[in-house]
Amino acid sequence: MGVAFRDEPMLLTEINIDEEKRLTTGIVELDRVLGGGVVNGSVTLIGGDPGIGKSTLALQMGCLLSEKGPKVLYISGEESVKQTKMRADRLNTIKHDSLYIVNQVDLSVITNYVNNVKPQVLIIDSIQVIFHPDISSSPGSVSQVRECASLLTQLAKTKGIALFIIGHVTKEGMIAGPRVLEHIVDTVLYFEGERYSSYRILRTTKNRFGSTNEIGVFEMTSSGLLEVKNPSQIFLSERPKNSSGSVVVPILEGTRPLLVEIQGLVSRSTFGVVRQKAQGFDPNRLALLVAVLEKRIGLNLYDKDIFLNVVGGVRIVDPAADLGVAVAIASALLDKIVPFDSVFIGEVGLSAEIRSVNQMSARIQEAEKLGFKKCIIPKNNFSADGKSFNTKIQLIAAGNVKEALDCL
Repeated sequence: MGVAFRDEPMLLTEINIDEEKRLTTGIVELDRVLGGGVVNGSVTLIGGDPGIGKSTLALQMGCLLSEKGPKVLYISGEESVKQTKMRADRLNTIKHDSLYIVNQVDLSVITNYVNNVKPQVLIIDSIQVIFHPDISSSPGSVSQVRECASLLTQLAKTKGIALFIIGHVTKEGMIAGPRVLEHIVDTVLYFEGERYSSYRILRTTKNRFGSTNEIGVFEMTSSGLLEVKNPSQIFLSERPKNSSGSVVVPILEGTRPLLVEIQGLVSRSTFGVVRQKAQGFDPNRLALLVAVLEKRIGLNLYDKDIFLNVVGGVRIVDPAADLGVAVAIASALLDKIVPFDSVFIGEVGLSAEIRSVNQMSARIQEAEKLGFKKCIIPKNNFSADGKSFNTKIQLIAAGNVKEALDCL
């Protein structure tokens, strides 16, 4: 990082650092998640379910980086070089001859390849099949994964190589292997998406060179992963009209506002035990909002099955979606259609009050861009920023959930 290292302690004010030089991959969504591009000497771990597109993303990135001049070495441990070549031909991305590929799982041989080829970018697919001959345990074991990842990281740091490691995940969705695997790397990326949906979301959970709040949105096609420039429009493209329980919510993923559709369905329980199921939303948060609607608003939900779905495979963690979820459930219960041109923003408290949320302007601008006419927002946001919103959308302030429902 341009730091003049010494043996003795230094004053923080005396340390001079240079701005990190980043190499852009050519994939805008990936560059955003990485913090602006690939940093020399950085180690990135990519995890995700089988078949989600990890190898496809890595190969596309390697091909695009090789076009810019840097040597790229792709270690394919699970596929033969012919299989990888067939996938590259399908992606139609090979346009330069500085991408090297080899099928190898022996770490000592891989190290020799790195010393001979001298790549600037090294891709390991995947860490679970790599083994060190000096360790007696089988590939994929805790000791093998830990030691191989540690040696590869040391190799990348000493030679200034940008290292990408692909890792399998467990049934719980966590990266397989020891937890130290995520500690020794600089960046951890998770590839998310429904198995039968074409859309994929690349999310970072750790990043020493950028924000951990950014996401990248891709669409899986027969020719590889395509960037989704306007994900809000994609997620709302099949929204039904004149249907109760359908609500649009502007959420925030890092600095990017997204408009997503939330669908609610309420039906009488036939098994004696009510069910509350949520897809893309925290089930515990759903239970809390149902309790608020029943206790504070007086809706009869105690004997109802409640189902909630976030369309497009998006997983919402933004508390600003609370109001939209509450309105979707109320709309489904009462069979009242929510106005098609309205969006809802606000965090709901235990007293049914609507609390203010951050970056309201970005959310409203995204809703206006897609043609929405009304926006129900927290009263505190309206009083604090209402005069500063430069928008044509009709802003309706609500202090609690009942006021928001009365507005409809």
